[in-house]
Amino acid sequence: MAGKRHRGWRTFLTNKYLKDKEIFFVEYDPEYPVKYAIFITEEEWVAFVAQRRDENFKKVSATNRERASNPTYAYKKGRLGYARLEEKILDETKSDATSLPPHVLWKEARVGKDGTVRDDVQHIYDECETLSQSISTAEDQENMSVLSRALNVPEYPGRVRGKGHGCTPTSLYKNPRRRNPSNQEVMETLQALQAQVLQLQKDNERYRCMEKCSSQLKETSEKASINCQNKFPEGISSCQLYLSSPTYRLVGKGKVHNTSGDLLHHRPLPDGHLKVSVDVVLDKDALLPIPDIVSETTLLRDAIGSFVAWPLDLIFIDDETPTKPASKDKGILRHNESVASQKEVFAQGSQQLSQKIGSRQKNKRDLPVTYLPKKGAFVPRYQISLETLVDSSDMATAGAIRLLDMEEDIFGYSCTETIGKEDLEHIFRHQELGVGVIHTYIRFLYDNFMRGNDQLSNRFRFVSSSLVNKALICREPDSCRKYLVKRFMASSTNNLYLWPYNSGCHWLLLAIDPLKEVVYFLNSIDGEWTNYPDMKQLVDTSIKVFRSQRQARVPRTKSSNITWIKVQCPLQRNGIDCGYFVMRFMREIINMNQIEIPITYFDEYKCAHYTRLQLEQIKEELCQYFIEKRLISI
Repeated sequence: MAGKRHRGWRTFLTNKYLKDKEIFFVEYDPEYPVKYAIFITEEEWVAFVAQRRDENFKKVSATNRERASNPTYAYKKGRLGYARLEEKILDETKSDATSLPPHVLWKEARVGKDGTVRDDVQHIYDECETLSQSISTAEDQENMSVLSRALNVPEYPGRVRGKGHGCTPTSLYKNPRRRNPSNQEVMETLQALQAQVLQLQKDNERYRCMEKCSSQLKETSEKASINCQNKFPEGISSCQLYLSSPTYRLVGKGKVHNTSGDLLHHRPLPDGHLKVSVDVVLDKDALLPIPDIVSETTLLRDAIGSFVAWPLDLIFIDDETPTKPASKDKGILRHNESVASQKEVFAQGSQQLSQKIGSRQKNKRDLPVTYLPKKGAFVPRYQISLETLVDSSDMATAGAIRLLDMEEDIFGYSCTETIGKEDLEHIFRHQELGVGVIHTYIRFLYDNFMRGNDQLSNRFRFVSSSLVNKALICREPDSCRKYLVKRFMASSTNNLYLWPYNSGCHWLLLAIDPLKEVVYFLNSIDGEWTNYPDMKQLVDTSIKVFRSQRQARVPRTKSSNITWIKVQCPLQRNGIDCGYFVMRFMREIINMNQIEIPITYFDEYKCAHYTRLQLEQIKEELCQYFIEKRLISI
């Protein structure tokens, strides 16, 4: 409005002092308007006269005057103005809208008193209606408006055509002021794009493998009845899983199911493949030889606890040593070499244990009596005894297993845990642990600490890693959520639920207090919970459903804010100790008998790293429990 007043003021001065009655510029120098000396200095007046007498100014002024005197689409509402016209239309139509589209208002402003609409005006309006169906609001704001496109005229910056004087794009569209992105925002965008490229590469590999898989699948169930392979013992056997591309390497361990007529997810197995269950992943980036079409799983780490198809020539029973295929040249990773390259050197007691194993007596029933460790060295007595029992029992053969009953009070449902020779070998050799060993240690904690102790059994509970893990969260998120909510609903007072979570190739511990809506995050590799978005989303959703089912009232400020606390727990110094750390975390939490875990961890157990002796104590407890429960008998 101030600009409009200022332009009117300058026009008034021009017409009064610089032009004659016929509205032509006078030839003589106009007198200085002393009347307005308080507003205009003599220097400003001289500059103003020179600017108005400039030939370019006169040319532009004449052009604009001619255009205004004969407009193509004449405005016919007099002094009503666009703003009052819009208000009048909204009042007459009793509309709830706060404004009209510019092309609608433009058309109404060109309707005469007789109410007739010129054909050319109606044509522009119809074209605007057509364009508005194909142009988004963002395009309308960013480039030319619908009305400007229909009129085929340039858009002046800072104005909105068909809305009258003073209306700007910012005031009409409420657009935030643009600014250049910061370096941090640019880097975040770059990282997001790189992640998308990586995902596209993985998807491309997945679809390529799926296409290969579809060409290999058998079409009849009769062919599936002859998939039992002679080179493998019938039944279930512990095995090692290898891949040949891009290098020949050991990528995981599991169990091979060599059973006649076996199917994989109700489909026949591909030629040259057997069904295996994945227990341990050694290469977190390893791809499945054939992706799981049902669950859309492409990575080996996402298949833990489930069945996949594996090529026959890349499966080796535990007592076999894989040899290099004839087509390969170099880079063979034999069983002993691959283990030695990935595992750290055993402690002194474990070294002596290896020497004892190498010179074992022929009579395996005799307990070791000549084994004399050095003075002051830790002696893994129960490990030695259990290993001798294993070698003297049927567990020494591949495929032998033991069953451990898990009571309903432990995980909220009755189940049976399977322990194989491979699980025990993981303990003896200090290798990565599978879910069977973790659950067995939970049973040990329940029997030795919580059974008969109402205070501990009512305060601490466990979540089954077999029912909630990375693979199941991606494949069956609803069943995982239902199980967690059911476990939380068993709480009558504040309980701390201990959940060993397997992310595919790493164990970490979650301690969840569902009533206080607090989640303690204990990760022995110093990672953040944001690195596990599927797990975090599942926990948050389960707590919210639990909150809804118990009809809890939560302040609005906290309705979507579940507290996650990263505990500064001891950290591992290699890539294999995560399972042992998780078992020790659970033991120390129960031993302290506290629902709230300090952020800096318990003072009694605070340290930067667990020593090998502290981890060996956990293994000794496990081995002692196996012996006392008579799970291994001669």
